[in-house]
Amino acid sequence: MTVSAPLDTEIPGADGVLDTPGRRLLADLVPVPSPSGEESAAGSRLAAFFEDRGREVWVDDAGNVRAPGDDSVLLTSHVDTVPGDVPVRVEQGDEELGAAGPVLWGRGSVDATGPLAAMAVAAVETGASFVGVVGEETDSRGARYLIEDREAPETVINGEPSGWEAITLGYRGIVGGEYAASTPAGHGARPEANAIDHATAWWERVRAAVDDANGQAEPGGFDTITATAASVDGGLAADGSAVTASMATRFRVPASETPDSVRALVDDCLDAGEVAWGQSIPPHVASPRGVLPAALRKAIRDAGGEPTHLHKTGTADANLYADAWDVPVVTYGPGDAELDHAPDERLPLAEFDRAVTVLTTACAQLTD
Repeated sequence: MTVSAPLDTEIPGADGVLDTPGRRLLADLVPVPSPSGEESAAGSRLAAFFEDRGREVWVDDAGNVRAPGDDSVLLTSHVDTVPGDVPVRVEQGDEELGAAGPVLWGRGSVDATGPLAAMAVAAVETGASFVGVVGEETDSRGARYLIEDREAPETVINGEPSGWEAITLGYRGIVGGEYAASTPAGHGARPEANAIDHATAWWERVRAAVDDANGQAEPGGFDTITATAASVDGGLAADGSAVTASMATRFRVPASETPDSVRALVDDCLDAGEVAWGQSIPPHVASPRGVLPAALRKAIRDAGGEPTHLHKTGTADANLYADAWDVPVVTYGPGDAELDHAPDERLPLAEFDRAVTVLTTACAQLTD
């Protein structure tokens, strides 16, 4: 295959700090805009990193960057980022993050170009399998393609920010639906409910049903359903014959539920209109026992850290891998997840270095 070589990116404040292959790769990737659907330029740079080091690498039909290796462990993270411009630069020190050294600012530095670059370095160092997937921030099309196109590895470490001392064991799932209603047009003085009334009343019932299902649990917590209205539209149709209303909705699914059970809960709230359901991702909770989390905990301790376990309220490709392949899957990567998608997204380079060390040490154990 032909891939373009990394560019000599000029980053303000970076003189003298891009002194390892991992830091250089990270600095090559972060300045390249890679919102979902526009990952090809970043993917090309990532592929060049492997090709320059003698690894087999190709870009598959979905756009995933694949470097096959020892399938005792598959290292995978996503190439895409959310949209947004965070000026790329290196600043010295960061009191809020407790960092004394250089800190790289830029969209994706945390979610998830930092984890992606750390995994690429560890894969080259240890011979582990690697895939950089596309579309994680939207429809997970890269991960969905991957699980259909290759056999299951023995274990998976999915790259997302956890902080270098933490291992993420669980994520909620997600299911989305589009509500739509239509009623005949009529004079505004008439008392009958129109489609917009039906939509708003339906959403109020949905929120009430979700609150009842959650009971006394803290709203938005790992063990709760979260209902979110992503967009809403409505009004008189162009031909004047009807009033229409639509609402795009998303529901986070805790481990105590399934996408099907959440769909049923929402459908029970209908008395007009209908919901067209889209793709879903099931929740996932990994066991802290077993060789995979043990290898990461040992590697964190060897690097001078004290490992902890996390359960996140979001959703990740890790859920799809665990569901489809039925193998141990955990998530790990440098960065403060509170900075995901944020306008001040940034990553201390010392934390990135520690994560590279942890991943390399863990993969060496798993591929031995």
